[in-house]
Amino acid sequence: MAHLIRSKFQNKLSNAATSVSNKSTAKVSGMMARMGFQAATDEEGLGFAACDDLDYDHRQGLQMDIMKSDEMEGGMGGGEDGMASGDSHYQRDGTGPPLSASKASGLGEEEKSPKITAWEAGWNVTNAIQGMFVLGLPYAILHGGYLGLFLIIFAAVVCCYTGKILIACLYEEDEDGQLVRVRDSYVDIANACCQPRFPSLGGHIVNVAQIIELVMTCILYVVVSGNLMYNSFPTLPISQKSWAIMATAALLPCAFLKNLKSVSKFSLLCTIAHFVINILVIAYCLSRARDWAWDKVKFYIDVKKFPISIGIIVFSYTSQIFLPSLEGNMVKPSEFHCMMNWTHIAACVLKGLFALLAYLTWADATKEVITDNLPSTIRAVVNLFLVAKALLSYPLPFFAAVEVLEKSFFCERERTWFPDCYGGDGRLKAWGLTLRCTLVVFTLLMAIYVPHFALLMGLTGSLTGAGLCFLLPSLFHLKLLWRKLLWHHVFFDVAIFVIGGICAISGFIHSMEGLVEAYKYGIED
Repeated sequence: MAHLIRSKFQNKLSNAATSVSNKSTAKVSGMMARMGFQAATDEEGLGFAACDDLDYDHRQGLQMDIMKSDEMEGGMGGGEDGMASGDSHYQRDGTGPPLSASKASGLGEEEKSPKITAWEAGWNVTNAIQGMFVLGLPYAILHGGYLGLFLIIFAAVVCCYTGKILIACLYEEDEDGQLVRVRDSYVDIANACCQPRFPSLGGHIVNVAQIIELVMTCILYVVVSGNLMYNSFPTLPISQKSWAIMATAALLPCAFLKNLKSVSKFSLLCTIAHFVINILVIAYCLSRARDWAWDKVKFYIDVKKFPISIGIIVFSYTSQIFLPSLEGNMVKPSEFHCMMNWTHIAACVLKGLFALLAYLTWADATKEVITDNLPSTIRAVVNLFLVAKALLSYPLPFFAAVEVLEKSFFCERERTWFPDCYGGDGRLKAWGLTLRCTLVVFTLLMAIYVPHFALLMGLTGSLTGAGLCFLLPSLFHLKLLWRKLLWHHVFFDVAIFVIGGICAISGFIHSMEGLVEAYKYGIED
């Protein structure tokens, strides 16, 4: 048996040598003829083609025989040798077996971030628009009545629309009329609108606004976590600052986040925590349905305090900062509009139901944060879920802030000030990890040492939040796509721009008044 296999293999080797010799002769003959030394005949040309086909067929047959013999040997190691030899896996179309991981990394191919589904993108948007502001919605009903409920619906429609038009600014039509994504971020849209006079001015403005908004949001979650834990366990000898330090220690692993797919898992858990909070509060409200005060809900407005309610409602729907990155990382970007619709419809229904039932339960006794109205036993449980929600909400704005900082200051391809945070193999460098940890610690220091931070955040948020979510999307949409817009789109964009301006001005004025009063009378944060 061994003799037959050896003779068969020797015959194949001799045939391979003959075919290679014929092929070499034909190649040399053809080349010499093209150089003018000898006239190439039709027979030689046919012989060259025949040799090429014969060589291809022979190699394919040799490959199949070797693979079969490897299978017969039962995996004694010959398979790996066969895969290692490039000749036995020759393919005519130039495609070979997949490279090993070491070879692929040697070629310097960048590791692609995993894409996210429409559901995962929806969890991230839900995380953004179902934030801690929800706890203040019953207070908005207190000062706005049915108009507050209408504003909850209206804000959902407006924010959903501005999110869609912001993504529309990322695309342009090619020669065939197909939409092509020509921009990648909010900054790219701003730069396109400011060309040709100020090609980078818009990007710088948007970058500053984004970083302020995102970092302020991260700091808010640290402040809220420390405050809730302190109020939940007032008998423990632990200060609010100490609780904030412990919350920040739990947030340090956020420095290792690599992509939006990982962030989406935290957003899913955050959404679950939010639903548990809603269920607990709504269940308690339903248990007191006999005492609901329907006569207290009226069509009236508290002129002095309703502007604050507008800010609470409007900014509880803001997610525009995250949308370009989310849409660009989706497996099917065509599902983005559908995702925006169902997330905002669900948020509108839950927020409206939560706000109305809570106000009906406590009526004029409704406090700014509705959990303060709950009995102490239920309040402690709800506060623990609120802390979990705050900590799980932290990764999304943190990751977005890190992404903005890295693209602005740490990207070699765009001539930034500092080298790239990632190595050639896609791994995060040590000093890049240090930068992320520093940002986490910075949010802690701001939460502990900046006086009247809540009022300061309201001041900056009134400008950056309204600008990024209302003013700029409508302005950019008009600037980039005004030739293709219908009249009602133009009307909506102008109306949203005006509404955003009013929200920004009113929020700025009230926050300034609060800051002046706080510093004048020494009110603690």
